Amino acid sequence: MRINRIRRAAVAVTAAVVLPLSLSACSSDDNSSENGSSGDGMTEDMTDDGMMDDGMMDDGMGSAAQTFGPACAATPEDGPGSFDGMAMDPVATAASNNEALTTLVSAVDAAGLVDTLNDADGITVFAPVNDAFAAIPEEDLNAVLADQDMLTGILTYHVVGERISPDQLAEGTFETLQGGTVTTAGSGESFTVNNEAAVVCGNVQTANATVYLIDTVLMP
Repeated sequence: MRINRIRRAAVAVTAAVVLPLSLSACSSDDNSSENGSSGDGMTEDMTDDGMMDDGMMDDGMGSAAQTFGPACAATPEDGPGSFDGMAMDPVATAASNNEALTTLVSAVDAAGLVDTLNDADGITVFAPVNDAFAAIPEEDLNAVLADQDMLTGILTYHVVGERISPDQLAEGTFETLQGGTVTTAGSGESFTVNNEAAVVCGNVQTANATVYLIDTVLMP
């Protein structure tokens, strides 16, 4: 990937992004006590064998058992930067605790997108790791970081306004917040985005997002 493919025209992107809101309705019945109802009437999201159900996993819990990819091994086992720790925080905050995403976090901050991402409800972020940014010539990267409109366009091109599960990556086309589309392909634990970026650690859950760490910065 060469940075000179970046379009010369700066991408105008609205700072306030309207994202779809997913609501789930819960009902209780006479069997609620058998399913582990708490004192406040809320049922625990547990199956009969003691495992968390899909609803809880969609909310960012049980993430460590679902992640895949070679880069996942570098994630600490506990603390804010662990899979369980990241699942407790909104996505920009969670990313700031991941040592592989420090350059991305700096770019998000420079673009003024921290609150936009943290306040979003149910998104997917294709997050370039530090090495992906390091592959861009320093002069070109600095130029992009200094152009807030262009930077915002590039970063929001990495965000889709819905949670994407691994099975959807096999052959998917998704609209990004930037307005363009990204395509995904692959199977098992091997997936690519736009036929150029490989997923190196996938299905990382945060409180409001699903994150796929990728090895290349995507360009709109």
